[in-house]
Amino acid sequence: MIKSFFNKTARNIRLIIRRDRIRIPIWLIGIILLTIVVAFAYTELVPTEEERIVMAETMRNPAVTAMFGPGFGLDNYHFGAIMGHQMLLFTALIVGIMSVLIVTRHTRGDEENGRIEMIRSFPVGRLANLGATISVLFATNVVLALITGFGLYATGIEGLDFAGSILYGAVLGVSGFFFAASTALFAQLSESARGTMGLSFTFLGLAYLLRAIGDVGNEAISWLSPLGWVIRAEVYVNNFWWPVLLTFGVGVGITALAFYLHSVRDLEAGFIPPGAGKKTASGFLQSPLGLATRLQRTPIIGWAIGMFVLGASYGSVMGDMETYLETMELILSALPDVEGFTLTEQFLPMLMAVIAMVGTIPVLLMVLRLRGEEAKNRTEHLLARAVSRTRIMGSFTALAVLMGFIALFLGATGLWSAGAATTEDPIAFNTILKGALVYFPAVLVMIGASLILVGFAPGITPLAWLYLGYSFFVVYMGSLLQLPEWLSAITPFGYIPQYPVEKIVFSQLLLLAAIGLVLITAGFWGYRNRDIYG
Repeated sequence: MIKSFFNKTARNIRLIIRRDRIRIPIWLIGIILLTIVVAFAYTELVPTEEERIVMAETMRNPAVTAMFGPGFGLDNYHFGAIMGHQMLLFTALIVGIMSVLIVTRHTRGDEENGRIEMIRSFPVGRLANLGATISVLFATNVVLALITGFGLYATGIEGLDFAGSILYGAVLGVSGFFFAASTALFAQLSESARGTMGLSFTFLGLAYLLRAIGDVGNEAISWLSPLGWVIRAEVYVNNFWWPVLLTFGVGVGITALAFYLHSVRDLEAGFIPPGAGKKTASGFLQSPLGLATRLQRTPIIGWAIGMFVLGASYGSVMGDMETYLETMELILSALPDVEGFTLTEQFLPMLMAVIAMVGTIPVLLMVLRLRGEEAKNRTEHLLARAVSRTRIMGSFTALAVLMGFIALFLGATGLWSAGAATTEDPIAFNTILKGALVYFPAVLVMIGASLILVGFAPGITPLAWLYLGYSFFVVYMGSLLQLPEWLSAITPFGYIPQYPVEKIVFSQLLLLAAIGLVLITAGFWGYRNRDIYG
């Protein structure tokens, strides 16, 4: 009986691997390279023991503990302890995001698009697709764990010993498996891919929040979070394996529950019943802008909160920023050599660049959602009515432009509010806000570039993410790695003045904004004239 439930699971595994033959390797390569590059970067940032001692002192801060977790090994803050403290938690979050997206795509996403119904029309077991999805994610996280662990050990960096490196990789792998299992469970509770993703990311955010509250205040609260478990492996310090086993065991239990629920529910149904809703839609909802807003209201709220928290996380350490930067020769060499400004003010443009580029992520999500709706054959329902393509694209574009402004404003507000609470002489809010809003023209260019892809080459819209990733690398790492200046000239973020240490040249920003508007207009023209689904 059980065997029949999993009939043809192997073929489903091959199908998933075939479909994600590019997506999964990109995730793995990105996460592994990020880990290895950061490990080498720390050897340049704090090459001497004295500098690492100073860094450890700045880590003894409740705000830092809330961000990174407890500072195990601060008394002997070697490179391994630094990686385990400052990188492990955030990398685990990235791995969790990867698992959420892939599991949602192959469970509720395929069910919503009718693929599961088509597959089940053949002699395929009821649990074959879910079993294949979990198997692929398990294997993916095992590969990630092994390559990351052996890769860190192969660097030969002091403190990155074999036992700690293997445990580091295992923590990442088991974190990915746990959130894959939880997403599989939420896929049974919700009846839509959007609901599954919303529940999964809410759970991921709640896990981070509970861990932060517990690590700062009552440690017992941290035990309510799987992220609170894995960081207590004390990687490169004491190397405890029981948190990995605990997380894996609970993940297996959640997976078993997901299989059971999947075996007893109807196809396309969920255990959480949807709300009845209103009998008639409001006038706003009946407009293209209202529909676009309704579709993306959860991401808008989530990213708005996230941008404020991101800014606050940077602002919470501004009180120790001067002490921290004084010992970082590599960072000091990357800062503009300008007199009359504190080190914190000189470092502010780098923080604003990060906030701006992270804030561009929801902007691109909203632009590219237009292509997603088209790929799911939903756009034709609107075009069959008295709705023009210009109004449809205009609705998504308007939301993206608004989200870009909101992200910059809330990121700056969070940074100022937390910085004002942790420093005796905080930077003025007006200065921080200007430092953020100067990036708005660059955001417009990114919107325009994405609309060009949607309008002329919808099949390669993922290039927008590649362009944003390139921008982040050359702008954030360019000065640290002494990259040629022409590389930053390819991205709009490379033309933004480093306010407040540089004056704002409004003519340059207006020109950049004009380029963005031209690209947006061209994208509208292409979308209006091309074949839908072309």
